[in-house]
Amino acid sequence: MTEHTAPATVPARLTGARADPALVADEHQALTESLEYYRRTFELKCEGLTPSQLSERSVPPSTLSLHGLLRHLTGVERWWFRIQFAGEDLPNLYYSDDDPEQDFDSLDGDVGEAFSLWHAECARAREIVAGASMDQTGTRISTGEPFTLRWLMLRMIGEYARHIGQADLVRERIDGATGE
Repeated sequence: MTEHTAPATVPARLTGARADPALVADEHQALTESLEYYRRTFELKCEGLTPSQLSERSVPPSTLSLHGLLRHLTGVERWWFRIQFAGEDLPNLYYSDDDPEQDFDSLDGDVGEAFSLWHAECARAREIVAGASMDQTGTRISTGEPFTLRWLMLRMIGEYARHIGQADLVRERIDGATGE
């Protein structure tokens, strides 16, 4: 029988409080809880790191970092929920036609401030979703086409799921921590 020995250092497992979406729920609850699950999962990927670690780039030539993903997701929350769905007249965050990659390229500013802004955008998005039906529509600025809140929720769940996969790899490269 061969004895198995564990490596000298075992990477940390990321764990934290996060509510699974209900197994039985109506559409509004199921989509809302699923998006919340992914928002919290992203936050867990960033937990316990210093501001400089959060700003570390993944691998050259990529500009991907957890700080950049945070800024990107903050801008996406504002763009889709507030500007396009609710019709609020606000400037874009971390994006301009002249510099479309500034969310990843320009990591100036305080990481704590970036998290505060993300939390505020998520809170405003929650308010918008709580007061709307899944059939309510917003208008896609680029085309003038309507879209439902249902479509937006599915899009945002996909957006977070994709970026959480990237965040998982960046986090593992920083300190070896992994997790769902």
